[in-house]
Amino acid sequence: MLTPRLISEPTLDAMVELAQIGKSHRVVAAGAASLDIHRGLYRRGCVRVTALADSAASRIQHDAALVAGQHSIGALEALLVCVVSRLCAQGAIAVWVDSIGGQRGKPIQLVLDRLAFHSQCGAKCETGFVVAARRGSCSDRALAA
Repeated sequence: MLTPRLISEPTLDAMVELAQIGKSHRVVAAGAASLDIHRGLYRRGCVRVTALADSAASRIQHDAALVAGQHSIGALEALLVCVVSRLCAQGAIAVWVDSIGGQRGKPIQLVLDRLAFHSQCGAKCETGFVVAARRGSCSDRALAA
């Protein structure tokens, strides 16, 4: 029996684009839709994809994380805390939530800000909302140089 998909292909496309994921990037998939993310990225040629539970066993830092699923803001924040510890210093993250509109997007942006990520963009999808963020900022990188 096939399990229903939690995330659509267009939504996954938006997440990949917003997080600027390439085929060679190491990506961690998390949330209730992590299996859909994992399979979808493999179909797109990304072979360095790990589930959050599997990434805990390794000390490899990932380039990006895609988080998707039906979570409360509190549960999502706890999940994001686990995810960001797996990302490298310049890591990117894209988070999809299953409700449309800025009401869910704004709390996610605040959570990402508290975790030292700078929200870059967001997008409405047919089934929800995607917020993308990256560690550091252009000014942080300029100061480091």
